[in-house]
Amino acid sequence: MTRLALLRHGRSEWNESGRFTGWTDIDLSEAGRKEAYDAGERLRDEGIMFDLAFTSVLKRAIRTAWIAMDVMDLMWIPLSRSWRLNEKHYGSLQGLSKAEMVEEHGAEQVHAWRREYDVRPPPLELSDPRHPRNDPRYRDLRPDEVPSTESLHDTLNRALPYWFDEILPPLRQGKNVLVAAHGNSLRALVKHLDGIRDDEIAGLNIPTGIPLIYEMDGDVVKERYYLASGDELSKAEKRASAVR
Repeated sequence: MTRLALLRHGRSEWNESGRFTGWTDIDLSEAGRKEAYDAGERLRDEGIMFDLAFTSVLKRAIRTAWIAMDVMDLMWIPLSRSWRLNEKHYGSLQGLSKAEMVEEHGAEQVHAWRREYDVRPPPLELSDPRHPRNDPRYRDLRPDEVPSTESLHDTLNRALPYWFDEILPPLRQGKNVLVAAHGNSLRALVKHLDGIRDDEIAGLNIPTGIPLIYEMDGDVVKERYYLASGDELSKAEKRASAVR
């Protein structure tokens, strides 16, 4: 039996100020660093010896992985980074206030942009300096791989090849794997692992800083659980619904 740990990064500086983040490379807040440290303690106390780790190319997820791995004394294991584990791209909403967007467009529309499976936020113009094609970390991607906006469906489509090609093979080999990523890239993986229907995924919240453990036999999920008490999980899920 192998174990997969999914860890949503701790709260970021833009989470604290209520702004859409997406692919914008914003760092963890002090509260987010504490969440990452606490996650490392939870994983260490669970006694899992991870063999390798995966994360996105955004610093809030990378730093979460670093902090958790440091707490577990696992800084030496391989850490692979991929844009395919990035947060959902929020298009032209990135950097804007969620509260102001609710006032301008209505709560129902903003909820759809944030949570619905096949709804994309308004795209960034290619000429916009915020567009990822202007970011050197994506310079080797094909033009059709660089998004101007994304739905959760789009996020799933670009994350699944990485799951099958890079993450699943070591699990099949009996290795324990840590994935430190984002609310929507992890929602995409959980949708796949748990077989969640398209019309049910909007209700899924993944809390920041609380590891979600999958016990697996090859490709088959045998058990899943959070490393948290019921009260902790309830409070964390309420926070999670507000910080995406």
